[in-house]
Amino acid sequence: MDQQQQSTAQGAAIGAVAGAIIGSATGGKAGTGAAIGAVAGAVGGNLWSKHMEDKRRAMEQATVGTGVQVTRTQDNQLKLQVPSDISFATGSAALEPKLRPVLEAFANGLERDRNNTKIRIVGHTDNTGNDAINDPLSLRRAESVRSFLEDRGIKGERIEVAGRGAREPLVSNDSAEDRARNRRVEIFLREVQPSNGY
Repeated sequence: MDQQQQSTAQGAAIGAVAGAIIGSATGGKAGTGAAIGAVAGAVGGNLWSKHMEDKRRAMEQATVGTGVQVTRTQDNQLKLQVPSDISFATGSAALEPKLRPVLEAFANGLERDRNNTKIRIVGHTDNTGNDAINDPLSLRRAESVRSFLEDRGIKGERIEVAGRGAREPLVSNDSAEDRARNRRVEIFLREVQPSNGY
């Protein structure tokens, strides 16, 4: 199954369980409640997946050949993992020229969403230096990405930033190549449900 079909199936399973519980609790038949819940869950899961799947495919096309990894997380967020060779020079929070087209494409898609999506940007470093250096550097990197998006019309209240320093490495920091992999920025995009009040 592709990701959209998986999301539909997951939604149906969750809906079926919820429907059965609700049906039993309200005096109805659990089987009927499960069937109704499965349909509702499948529709909800499919609608969510369709929107985010379109985003994922668009970003995959926009980042071909850049080294940016575009994935879907377990909790239905779109994740862009930006490697160090196109994002930031060692010890710097200034955006590299190769990252700008990627962020331009990302910003264009966000503008069409208006307020239907929220963005979280997380900066990381390798273990060179100490926390007093790495923590603020990783945060400044995330803030640089946020500033770029804001300059292109994305409202700041839609964006949250964090710096993890060297605390969440992808690989060991035993070689220059591995340290380069750990110096990165991760951008997460999640869809905001109407019930959240956004």
